[in-house]
Amino acid sequence: MAEITLEGNPIHTNGDLPAVNTVAPDFKLVATDMSDKTLADFAGKKKLLNIVVSLDTGICIDSSKLFQDKLAGRDDVAVIVISADLPFAQARTCEGANTDVTTLSMMRSKNFAKDYGVLITDGPLAGLCARAVLVLDTDNTVLYSELVPEIAQEPNYDAALAALG
Repeated sequence: MAEITLEGNPIHTNGDLPAVNTVAPDFKLVATDMSDKTLADFAGKKKLLNIVVSLDTGICIDSSKLFQDKLAGRDDVAVIVISADLPFAQARTCEGANTDVTTLSMMRSKNFAKDYGVLITDGPLAGLCARAVLVLDTDNTVLYSELVPEIAQEPNYDAALAALG
């Protein structure tokens, strides 16, 4: 269990993020077309997992857009934004913000959040994901792992991008 804060108040996650140099757990999440997606769907690419509380918040959509902009033209990297939002809401939010990233939803299961140690277990956001960023290589080995300590704080963009090489 990790402790993070929400506006300075302690809240907790169910576990810890996958450690650097370990293989990330597989997942089954829902795409905007309602299909299931797993890590295998992004085979052959490095992956930047931008795990957010809700895309319908400023920092979450801003971080998604920043990663998209910084990685534009990098066909070797899949930018994947993961939240508990419904796929329809994810698509609408991204369209409204002129952001074109792959979004995946936990609408059918919270197993992703549990397996990645980002499920918030208490406080007003219980059941949602903590803000985190992971970078995986083409074999799904974790190159970078950051659990953002304060929900209202942005991730360390430079460190995540540097991990992609």
